Amino acid sequence: MRQLGRKRTGGLTHVFSRAANRVSEIAGSHWTFLVAIVLIILWIVTGPLFGFSDTWQLAANTVTTLITTLMVFIIQNTQNRDAKAMHLKLDELLRAVPHARKVFMDVEEEDLTEIAREKEIVDQADPYPPKDKTENGEPKQKTSPR
Repeated sequence: MRQLGRKRTGGLTHVFSRAANRVSEIAGSHWTFLVAIVLIILWIVTGPLFGFSDTWQLAANTVTTLITTLMVFIIQNTQNRDAKAMHLKLDELLRAVPHARKVFMDVEEEDLTEIAREKEIVDQADPYPPKDKTENGEPKQKTSPR
C-alpha cells in the first residue's frame, strides 16, 4: 500500500481551518443558543432604560449583522472542508471495491441534471433497491411536481 507522505500542516490556512472548526463547534452547541437567548432578553429589558432609542436598536442590528456575516464564512469553510474530505473517503472506497463503477468518482464536478440522469441509470440497474423505491416489488411510479 502506498503511503500518502508526511502531512503538511501549518501556515495561515491551517490556523484558519482549525479556528473555523472550533468556532463552528462552539456556535453549534446548546450553550451558545442559551447565551443568545439571554442576550436577546437583556437587550429587550434594556430597551426602556435607553428609551428604545435609535442607538439602542442600531447597536443590536450592527452586532447581529457582523456576527451573521462572519458565521457565513466560518460555516462555508467548514462545509467545504467536510465535503472534500467525504469525497476523498468515498473515492478511496470506490477504488477499493472491485466492481464499483469508478466513473462516479468525479460526479461532484457535474451539473445537477447530469447527476439526476446518472442516478436514474443507477436506480434502474439496482438489483436490490431499497424498500422506499419499490411498491409490491415493483418500482414506484414517479409523480410529477405540482
